[in-house]
Amino acid sequence: MTEETIGIVGMGAMGRGIAEVAVVSGFHVVVAKATPGDLDRPRRKIAESLDRAVKKGKLTPEALDAALGRLTITRDLDALGGARIVIESIVEDMDIKRALYAELEQRISPAALLATNTSSLPLGELCAGLAAPTRFVGLHFFSPVPAMKLVEIAATQRTYPAAVEEAQRFVERLGKTPVLVGETAGYIVNRLLVPLLLDAIAALEAGVAPAASIDTAMKLGCGHPIGPLALSDAIGLDIVLAMAKTLHKELNDRRYSPPALLRRLVVSGHLGKKSGLGIYDYSQEGQLRENPSLWPMESGDRMGA
Repeated sequence: MTEETIGIVGMGAMGRGIAEVAVVSGFHVVVAKATPGDLDRPRRKIAESLDRAVKKGKLTPEALDAALGRLTITRDLDALGGARIVIESIVEDMDIKRALYAELEQRISPAALLATNTSSLPLGELCAGLAAPTRFVGLHFFSPVPAMKLVEIAATQRTYPAAVEEAQRFVERLGKTPVLVGETAGYIVNRLLVPLLLDAIAALEAGVAPAASIDTAMKLGCGHPIGPLALSDAIGLDIVLAMAKTLHKELNDRRYSPPALLRRLVVSGHLGKKSGLGIYDYSQEGQLRENPSLWPMESGDRMGA
């Protein structure tokens, strides 16, 4: 085992982002893909992201090649056996995550730190079936991982202090700022952010203003770099809905109750930027407009338009 090897399970946007910043920071990274599909595609996406950094002058071509040389993508969980830290970044489902941990514990080193990228599922329940819950922590990164500087670190009452200290050192090595939080659902950021996103969607649904007006008001009136509706699309409306449902269940607070519009968009497969349609229509580059499916003809005119 080497201290310089990091394992990641999951090759969605978050898993790819964590892998990218880790290889750029000098770690050897082994990523186990959790779902079927082409293994070359996630590598291409990471390479494309690194290439954009080169074009912006943030990375040299030589550093790009070296970073990709430290990246291994596989379907074999046994390949994670040499990792010092293994980060799970798969679907937000308690049973699926716990089943994965049962497999991982048979394969990774007893000295390895086991982390989850979740912020909404309760850590105590996630690690309840672990043989060694003392090494389990929450490492909550933010999207897009290469740009966002914060990582929330959470521990359960059974987590050893040494595991938390190791997680802090790892985050700092990535050039990010660790913030220690309690194991409560949502931690800090999502506990405060999700109600804002849901209220913005509810305001759009109620006809308070068009999407662009809501986003512009929050950017110019509150100094936010991105409006809450555009941010919801960037996160993924399915992820926003999943966070809302979990937080509503865990905290029993109506502020986390998802608006009907959010549910309808997700059911329709309109998930945001990743699907091309969400609250906004991303089909024409440089011409952002509301998704025309927001207001079905049978629902009548919106705001008298």
